[in-house]
Amino acid sequence: MKRYMLTVFQPNGDPPPPEVLGPVFSELEVINQEMHEKGAWLFSARLHSPETATVVRYRDDDFLLTDGPYVEGKEHIGGFALIQARDLDVAVEWAGRLARATGLPIEVRPVHE
Repeated sequence: MKRYMLTVFQPNGDPPPPEVLGPVFSELEVINQEMHEKGAWLFSARLHSPETATVVRYRDDDFLLTDGPYVEGKEHIGGFALIQARDLDVAVEWAGRLARATGLPIEVRPVHE
């Protein structure tokens, strides 16, 4: 089995209200449970907002720390899942289910073995 990272991109700004997020999280729970049952799920996590990020750079024999995201953008990584799948087609199927449930773009990227 190959491993894939499914990355969730969400728009910057306040999250939707609970009445919108509740059904989304319920559907995500169903998808995650099915991933567990089919042996696809390896690890997943939601991330804090980009303002909580710290970027570390090494320059001129010293470390430079910058608060906030690496780049300014209209969207940020909101979370990710590491899955295993027979091939890219199967990984894309899982990503499609996540995209339908969240209404957000999901990037599928193979993990170097």
